[in-house]
Amino acid sequence: MHDMGNLETSSGKRRKKVRLVLGLLLLGVLGAFIAFQAGLFGGHGVKEHAGHAKSEKYTCGMHPWIIADKPGDCPICGMKLTKIEEMPEAAKTGPSPTPQAGQAKPADDFFADLGKKPVSGGSRKLLFYRNPMNPMITSPVPGKDEMGMDFVPVYEDEVQNSQAVVEGRVAVRLTAESLKASGVQTTAATEQAIRRTVRTVGIVTPDETRIRHVHTKIDGWVETLHTNFRGQLVEKGAPILSLYSPTLLAGQEEYLRAREAAQKFSANQDEGLQRLGKQLFEAARRRLELYDVPESFIAELDRTGKVRRTVTFNAPVSGFVMAKDIFEGQQVSPGLELFTITDLSRVWIEADLYEYEARAVAIGQEAVLNLPYDPGVALTGQVTYVNPFLTPESRTLKVRFEFANPGYMLKPAMYADVTLVLATAQGVVVPDSALMDTGVRKLVFVQTASDTFSPREVRVGVRGDGLAQILSGVLAGEQVVVKANFLIDSESRLRAALAGPAGGHGGH
Repeated sequence: MHDMGNLETSSGKRRKKVRLVLGLLLLGVLGAFIAFQAGLFGGHGVKEHAGHAKSEKYTCGMHPWIIADKPGDCPICGMKLTKIEEMPEAAKTGPSPTPQAGQAKPADDFFADLGKKPVSGGSRKLLFYRNPMNPMITSPVPGKDEMGMDFVPVYEDEVQNSQAVVEGRVAVRLTAESLKASGVQTTAATEQAIRRTVRTVGIVTPDETRIRHVHTKIDGWVETLHTNFRGQLVEKGAPILSLYSPTLLAGQEEYLRAREAAQKFSANQDEGLQRLGKQLFEAARRRLELYDVPESFIAELDRTGKVRRTVTFNAPVSGFVMAKDIFEGQQVSPGLELFTITDLSRVWIEADLYEYEARAVAIGQEAVLNLPYDPGVALTGQVTYVNPFLTPESRTLKVRFEFANPGYMLKPAMYADVTLVLATAQGVVVPDSALMDTGVRKLVFVQTASDTFSPREVRVGVRGDGLAQILSGVLAGEQVVVKANFLIDSESRLRAALAGPAGGHGGH
């Protein structure tokens, strides 16, 4: 029992020693850790570590909102990220230093400069720089846009006193170099007469008043055809066919007997018989004339006193045979159409005019015709008819012109260009190229000084022959821009945006 007690006493002593050693070791480690922490945060190493962390920030020169902890490429434009330099301590307490080339300007100085005196650019006062593609984006220092284009400097004389004569536009001042590079050209507004003309395309059609149908008025048979095919040109009085007709034979015999009786009655003392013989003779002659027997045939019948088997009929008008429905040996009867002859010495031109053009057209107005295939031809005619009904499908009005057709150069169904003078006016006139039509209003740019161009809103009257009548806005003698006015207009709108509330010094 005694031995067991001694053994337990020695074991407890050993455990106490182990606990003591472990406690001392733990205290030592804790003390070392505390000392290390105190030295780390109280010494210079923390500052070096913090400065090192700050220096390891990278950004994109084109997209400064892109911030990275390590070098690389911009995810937007692919440019190499540049290291963000730490702002010196002196800059935090003293005045803002001027940024060096390739060094970003501190944000506080960037926005502070917006309210300070602008930078001077030679004899002209530089206000700010603007994005060349978006004038709403401005900067007090030079820069580049997202596409790599340099910002454009804006001077005070470009935006001050730029009172808009026309809403959304201001006067533009260009240097001699800019004028030469843009190719701006001007011309003087003049006082002169101007004609309003309209050009349309018409179709040649035959004059309906010059179309003649040839019919037979008696029964008979065609012995000889002198006109044998369609399209043949015949002259008035020329033979077209020879016809055998029993009716005409009887008419010739009756005519000869009446002539003989009239000669006998004329020698009688009785005036009544003389008058009767004359009437019978005239009636017989009249009957032959009503059958369209030519005067030359009747004269030959008088001369010879012999009846002829066939009678030759002549063309009643000159023209082209447009239809032919008979042949030699064919029997004919009254009412049968033999030929259709069309006189094309004068023709119609039927053209369509729009509603706003047709209201100024009147019968008797002069028109000029030109041929597309022969520009040297110019024929003068006039309006002979205006259709009282509008064509609903095309919203046009059909107008008829009449023209002479020398040499039959105008063929039916042919196209022809017709120019019609609608109105004539006297007033201030400028070239058509000087006008800029915005859809709501019409503008011109007037040269008010050797290097200054001001926008003017104008009212336009008669337009024609490449000219336009100005009712208000421009006076005679003023120089208006006729070339490169679209470039000036773009610059005018751009400067108007810069001069407005959004385009001053407070850009984005």
